[in-house]
Amino acid sequence: MQVYLVGGAVRDHLLGHPYHEKDYVVVGATPDQLLAQGYQPVGKDFPVFLHPETKEEYALARTERKSGRGYHGFEFYTDPSVSLEEDLIRRDLTINAMAMDHDGNIYDPYHGQQDLEQRILRHVSDAFVEDPLRVLRIARFAARYKSLGFSVAEETLALMKQLVESGELNALISERVWKETSRALMEVHADEYFNVLRACGALKVLFPELDALYGIPQRPEYHPEIDCGIHTMMSLQQACKANYSLDVRFSVLVHDLGKALTPVDELPRHIMHEERGVKPVTEICDRLKVPTNTKQLAIAVCKEHLKCHQALTLKPGTLWRLLQRLDVLRRPERVEAYVQACECDSRGRLGLEDREYPQAAYVLEAMQVVRNIKAQDLPPDIQGPDIGEMLIQRRIKAIEQLKAQQMVAAV
Repeated sequence: MQVYLVGGAVRDHLLGHPYHEKDYVVVGATPDQLLAQGYQPVGKDFPVFLHPETKEEYALARTERKSGRGYHGFEFYTDPSVSLEEDLIRRDLTINAMAMDHDGNIYDPYHGQQDLEQRILRHVSDAFVEDPLRVLRIARFAARYKSLGFSVAEETLALMKQLVESGELNALISERVWKETSRALMEVHADEYFNVLRACGALKVLFPELDALYGIPQRPEYHPEIDCGIHTMMSLQQACKANYSLDVRFSVLVHDLGKALTPVDELPRHIMHEERGVKPVTEICDRLKVPTNTKQLAIAVCKEHLKCHQALTLKPGTLWRLLQRLDVLRRPERVEAYVQACECDSRGRLGLEDREYPQAAYVLEAMQVVRNIKAQDLPPDIQGPDIGEMLIQRRIKAIEQLKAQQMVAAV
């Protein structure tokens, strides 16, 4: 029985990239042998075991054969006769098809080290086209390693296109698409994930609402980059640069979906695009089974982002009603996330990436002043429905005073 560290841990070890998960493959063993040593079985489709002490995953070396559609459509074969090379060839990329033994020796039958040095994401074999999930995985790796100079090999991109054209992507379940996408969104260069998906045609299949933004023009005086798709990716870059949360990044990604629905005769203006965007944002969230909190913020940002840009000129009552719709009294963290997303939208424009956004500080300060006004601070003779009405009046008055202070400071 021989045990090897495999996959991402070996890749990241050679790159000097931090990693946490370790996966092992066991060659020349049977399930009974591992059970006898105290390993705990957890695999459903093929024998995977947890180490009795470390709880790390150990899988028996296996081969696989395509037997149906989708990434579940495989038959697996495990036997002590399956070699390390046979196990590694079923993996997606050459840089993921390396193994390391206990002494640190690297086993690299498919030249993964060479592709690491050349910064290339290349498929191991033509069996790549049998698993549609690999399209998303390669796009995610492109996002993760963009800062190191990695790019997708032309021949691998061709196979990704072939997978898209085969219709296999339709077999991906929504939860898996969201899992890969949410992981990609948290990378430093999350925009590269969507760039690669667009390059192979997968964006049109999996995210048609996003794909539809490309080629839609905007007014150059507000958007020097002009193209709505490019603006969306630039805004996402801002969210990644600021290391904002997944909820903020996703909200930025979908904030302008309504612009793809603007009537052609109105272009390049996008009147009412915020309202038009609510339907496609809702549809993409429902299709991918996006978590409720993420969905709620995304809809709020889509519907209200222009209000944040206009915050300095809004009437105090209008700003109060905006904060109220954002659930300011119960969910201040949502207001903060909303402001962050709107700031990314403002800065996701060619040549304007570093411009000031004083609206952020103003809205957050307004949030604090209205939250500081509580029912117990009202006169004791105020009772019943009058409590709510006086709270609203005092909160609007507080915003009015804040605005006056802002104007004095500006002078």
